[in-house]
Amino acid sequence: MPLPPVTSTLSSLLTSTRLTRVARERFRARVSGDPTGAPDWVREIATVGEGPGWFEPDGVVWQVHGDLATLAGGVTALMGQAAHPLALAGVQRHSAYQDDPWKRLAGTARWLVVSTFGSEELAGRESARVRGLHTRVKGTDDAGRPYAASDPVLLRWVHLAFTDAFLSAHRQLGRDLVPRFGRAWPDAYVRQWRHPATALGATDLPSTAAELSDALFAMRGQLEPVPADLRAFLGAPPGLSRPEKLFYGNLVRAAGLLLHPAVAPLAGTPGRGGTGAGTRVQLAVTRTQLRTLRGLLGPAGPSEEAARWRLGTGPAPSWAAAPA
Repeated sequence: MPLPPVTSTLSSLLTSTRLTRVARERFRARVSGDPTGAPDWVREIATVGEGPGWFEPDGVVWQVHGDLATLAGGVTALMGQAAHPLALAGVQRHSAYQDDPWKRLAGTARWLVVSTFGSEELAGRESARVRGLHTRVKGTDDAGRPYAASDPVLLRWVHLAFTDAFLSAHRQLGRDLVPRFGRAWPDAYVRQWRHPATALGATDLPSTAAELSDALFAMRGQLEPVPADLRAFLGAPPGLSRPEKLFYGNLVRAAGLLLHPAVAPLAGTPGRGGTGAGTRVQLAVTRTQLRTLRGLLGPAGPSEEAARWRLGTGPAPSWAAAPA
């Protein structure tokens, strides 16, 4: 016998709620590298130190890094960073990214979110941890050229590619920040995000979006084509379920449309600036995809929730004991 309408609706809502919760938990576990979605370093954002940290709460850096456009921006950053042969050699020879790409992703996410949302004490500690890791990443590439992750020149390149990627992703896929911060918000983002890179040892960093673009063009003589096997790996990393493959495939295609024109040809992607129908449709599809995911996950991620709790401007995260 069919369920009464009210009972049927309630059953559908409960099923939908369970599916939403499971999907949310799986996504957060994937990007954080922790089954709970809140590894120790996320919890420390809530509990270590006091005060706002390196960046203004709800300021431009919080807004950019708290937006799901970073998912596409992160792929764009990897594509761009790999165009520098010495930066690539350091990753290939001192990282198990091919065996466990999600562990590598979680490691990068840790530095990003702790620097963004952590207290000054925690952000400083995280920078010291990463500097320590960098001291062990050194050697020579296949052409005999020396590299070292602590080299200010390589740190600068990684920062340039990262900053440009996240800025481009937010401009194309993120929430509109002009009403809140004005049309010069990209300059504010570039200027403010220099701080974590400087703490790692990078120097000569741009302070405006125009300077950032010029710096990337100036690097062209030091860049080389991204190896085809790495491009294939970034396009389809192992371990994804079928729904994840569909989602990630759209991110990759959008990421290729966000790359700076100095780097895009080396990564084998169209880069940004295209106005064709295919470009417009792909970016629109990815915006819709991210908007749907945002509705699934809620307005703030675990790291931002942890920061707001530390600052006394938000409730305790689900993993935390209620404050006394």
